[in-house]
Amino acid sequence: MATKVIAAPEGSRLRADCLNFWEVWAQAIALISPTMTAALIVPAMYGAAGTGSWLAYLFGTIMLLFVALNLNQFARRSTSAGSMYAYTSRGLGSTAGGIAGWCLIWAYLFIGIAGLTGFTNFASILLGMMHIHVPLTALFVFCAAVAWYISYKDIQVSTILMLVLEGISVAFIVMLMGVVLFKHGVPVDHAQLTLHGMKMKGMGLGVVIAIFSLVGFECATAFGEETKTPLKTIPRAVIWSLAATGIFFVLVAYMEVYGTRNYPTTLDQLAAPLNTLAELNGVGWLKVPISIGAMISFFSLALSCMNAGARILYPMGRHGVFHAAVGRSHGVHETPHVAVTIMALLMFVIVTAIYGAHGAVLDVFNWAGTFGAFGFLFGYFFITVAAPFYLKKEGTLTAGNIALSAVTCVLLLVPAVGSVYPVPDPPVNHFPYIFLAYLLVGVAWFLTLRMRSPETVQEIERDIEETHGRFGVSSEEALAT
Repeated sequence: MATKVIAAPEGSRLRADCLNFWEVWAQAIALISPTMTAALIVPAMYGAAGTGSWLAYLFGTIMLLFVALNLNQFARRSTSAGSMYAYTSRGLGSTAGGIAGWCLIWAYLFIGIAGLTGFTNFASILLGMMHIHVPLTALFVFCAAVAWYISYKDIQVSTILMLVLEGISVAFIVMLMGVVLFKHGVPVDHAQLTLHGMKMKGMGLGVVIAIFSLVGFECATAFGEETKTPLKTIPRAVIWSLAATGIFFVLVAYMEVYGTRNYPTTLDQLAAPLNTLAELNGVGWLKVPISIGAMISFFSLALSCMNAGARILYPMGRHGVFHAAVGRSHGVHETPHVAVTIMALLMFVIVTAIYGAHGAVLDVFNWAGTFGAFGFLFGYFFITVAAPFYLKKEGTLTAGNIALSAVTCVLLLVPAVGSVYPVPDPPVNHFPYIFLAYLLVGVAWFLTLRMRSPETVQEIERDIEETHGRFGVSSEEALAT
């Protein structure tokens, strides 16, 4: 296979070939954050979809697997930093690519904020057990600062750390799951299996919540410049991170609904469902390790979003969409240190402002996750529509590719419509319009850039074409990966 290497501009190189499959997979798993869903999101899912919670996760997983198949049309053939931005640009042009990148920055920013609030919630619980009370803003500062330092210094260290931390956390949850499901024999819950009492009108919102849980698999594509054998490693990390966590979410949702079915407080009203289940099933000693696991998992989520968001900002800065400093890498650490710093500051400032105005950390968590899901939803639409256009340019478009894109777009309409109808309760009913305003600002920004600086747009498209040529694989080689 012939490889054409395009030299990156001085001061804008990332460390090449430093991440293997497990490290890229760990980055995606940390951003999906299985512990986050088990600890805080399943109750919200139950409030929306009731006994159909497991089904909403199953549908969400299948829907996003369709998105992943479209994404991998690109990932098998090309790679770079911030790949979803570059992929959309390759298929639909630099303006559409810029808008997709704009959506992803929003998505990683708000899911990262969910990580900050989740960390703060469980850190506060653990400190409270020791009768220590720390202002929540101080915990925001601690989480953001430590995540920034690790992201600033070394991407490889941060991915290994995330893999270890999330693995420990999930191990405790699986242990609890085994106790809950098999303590009283075969765990058959007829109400769940027959969907008795399922809220059909809440299923659309339930799928939006499932997206909140499952987003992150695509972040593997953002590390193209730093991954070993990226055309093989990244597509596999995309699929396997999504499949593994999707199965886990179906099982953990079933377990939590099953385990709390006779509890006087309904699942959607529980602030710490895993701790409640541990107490109910005689393994109260698991509450502390599960809370510690949840806390470090949320830290990993914030760290992962900081890494992924920075790698969207970085190529956009290098292309002149943002200030040139955003596209610079550290001379020693070879990390996008300016972009990382911007992500860390934005995450801290926004979460502090929202918390200061409202004062309920779990509400901020839920709101941030909903906001982030909108950004991912639009990013997924862009990449799905871009795939057949890209394949046509490559001369490999088939009827099956068109059908895959069309089916995926239809599936994505379910959470898109479900987020606005039936109309959610305040203040969530205003969220789609806030995101739409942000989106329109981005559209105006990129259209203005195209009109005022056409040479910048041409340079972006030229750079993306050159980067695409870095791995010049044939269609047969791409399909074999």
